[in-house]
Amino acid sequence: QVQLVESGGGLVQAGGSLRLSCAASGRTFSMYAKGWFRQAPGKEREFVAAISWSGGSTSYANSVKGRFTISRDNAKNTVSLQMNSVKPEDTAVYYCAASEKLATFMAPDYWGQGTQVTVSS
Repeated sequence: QVQLVESGGGLVQAGGSLRLSCAASGRTFSMYAKGWFRQAPGKEREFVAAISWSGGSTSYANSVKGRFTISRDNAKNTVSLQMNSVKPEDTAVYYCAASEKLATFMAPDYWGQGTQVTVSS
């Protein structure tokens, strides 16, 4: 059974920080690109950030660039998203995802169940 399990969501004040983590189990994801999408109420799911299997390449949505940082630990099979200077518009369910290649990350092979992030103003 392949699983991606997110943790670290919660309530944070605007301007604060939050760190999301995603643990992979069921198979080795060390060679997979990993990252995050989010979905706000009434909106479509959108890309947030992604990182290549080696960690050498990263990609960010313009809306989070300079505020969020994605990283990974292949030894622990985890990927993290450090969220700084959060804004109310960052409120959403955040989903971890994995894809065989960074180039195809917009159509991931695997999804997590999501973790809620709420930013209060």
